[in-house]
Amino acid sequence: MIVESPEMIKLEQLLERSAAWHSHLCPRQVLGVRMGLLAGRVLDLEVPNLDKRLLTVAETDGCAADGLSAATGCSVGNRMLRVLDFGKVAATFVDLVCDKAYRIAPQSGIRTAAQRMAPDAESRWQAQLIGYQVIPDLELFTVQEVQLSISLEKLLSKPGYRVNCETCGEEIINEREVAHGATVLCRACAGQSYYRAAGQGIPQIFRYEQSEECLLERGR
Repeated sequence: MIVESPEMIKLEQLLERSAAWHSHLCPRQVLGVRMGLLAGRVLDLEVPNLDKRLLTVAETDGCAADGLSAATGCSVGNRMLRVLDFGKVAATFVDLVCDKAYRIAPQSGIRTAAQRMAPDAESRWQAQLIGYQVIPDLELFTVQEVQLSISLEKLLSKPGYRVNCETCGEEIINEREVAHGATVLCRACAGQSYYRAAGQGIPQIFRYEQSEECLLERGR
């Protein structure tokens, strides 16, 4: 009888959690989960972390980010998972109490290593799914201590802070406003918008619901 180690059991549980969020399990989720577990050991923190002591900066979104979130407890919702999209399956993990940070990234050649670990796999994808679960940590990843070049204080902001944009009137939280002289603006009104207005404002379906014709039909 094969007895699984506590580490392998925990890995399997976290992979199940990630797969449930993602609707299936894939190799990059495995990498994300294993990076998160390794970060816990390197920083000597229990993961998943529930006290918001651990900040994870992911360098891509998608599958790996779900694995990172499952392993670390960091999420967009609790503001402990940030995505700075460099297009890399890599992440930096920051202990906010000790001010220590480590960047973890896959070693080059791990796809080949995975095929060696799972020579009977039906496909390269299947070999990666299996191999990434069993390749030893330091054969799978590089680990480098780093210092962040961005301000943690500015990134995390402070609770309860809010102002209103003096142009559009919308509320801004987390100190994301832009000072334009003495005027407080949101990033969109300051010219940093990712969208532009199109169409005629209220969608047609809502204009109909507010129309006299619709109100008369509802009254029948």
